[in-house]
Amino acid sequence: MAVYSMTGFGSATRGGAADGNPGEGTGAVTVDIRSVNGRFLDLALRLPDEMRGLEPALRELVGSAIRRGKVELRLNVQRDADGAWPQPTPDQLNRLSRLESSVQGWLPQAAALSVHEVLQWCRSGAPAVRLDDAALAAARAAVEALLEARQREGARLTEVLRERVAHLRTLAARAEPLVPAVVARQQQRFLERWNEALTQAGGATAVPLEALQERALNEAAAFAIRIDVAEELARLKAHLDEIDRLLAKGGELGKRLDFLIQELHREANTLGSKSAALDLTNVSVEMKVAIEQMREQVQNLE
Repeated sequence: MAVYSMTGFGSATRGGAADGNPGEGTGAVTVDIRSVNGRFLDLALRLPDEMRGLEPALRELVGSAIRRGKVELRLNVQRDADGAWPQPTPDQLNRLSRLESSVQGWLPQAAALSVHEVLQWCRSGAPAVRLDDAALAAARAAVEALLEARQREGARLTEVLRERVAHLRTLAARAEPLVPAVVARQQQRFLERWNEALTQAGGATAVPLEALQERALNEAAAFAIRIDVAEELARLKAHLDEIDRLLAKGGELGKRLDFLIQELHREANTLGSKSAALDLTNVSVEMKVAIEQMREQVQNLE
């Protein structure tokens, strides 16, 4: 299943004619639809007054195809210049001629009707050309174009996320051997400090040396427990595995990925707080940068 971004644009134009009377005028309808990220589906319609009756159908059309995002659909009608002028019928012309004769009989100085005035009168009396079918067809095509654009953008975001996941795995692998090395250095440091203290005291102590050495080793063990990040790294790897699984599955995964990003950030923070070496601190900082980059991308996924 594809992964969709919430950012995209689609446009389509369809022509139309009056049902059963194509000679009375034609026109075209253009539908532009654009979307950006949002927590829920927020649809705004921009329709001319003559197309207000299509609002329920358009909302159903968009709602069935899009689940999340701030969506704006704009519909414009272009009337054909030639088709806008109807062909006068004999009945219309006869009626207009009788009216003109009647007016001139009462008002002899009244000017005769011009061709433009006759056409204007005939057009005002003709039913307006409806373009509902063309509007719905254009809307369907525009929604399909929007979905294609969102799918292309989703594929690009997926690649970025997979690159970040691979980078986080590399950082986790770099962090694993750092903790034992820090513990070994700290253990050696404890022993050196105890030896220095004993030397300065001139060996005058009531505590046996073996007990002092054991105490130093216990302090080092307690320190190792405090800075152990094996659990954090294990959870981080589990979250990365789940992200890989969701990206492979596709579909609507934006909210789930957003939750996993929060958990990744939590583990990276804990890793930094337990850090007792500059190298481990640097790994934590790099992790936070990568996770923040992932957060920005995930917020655009449906």
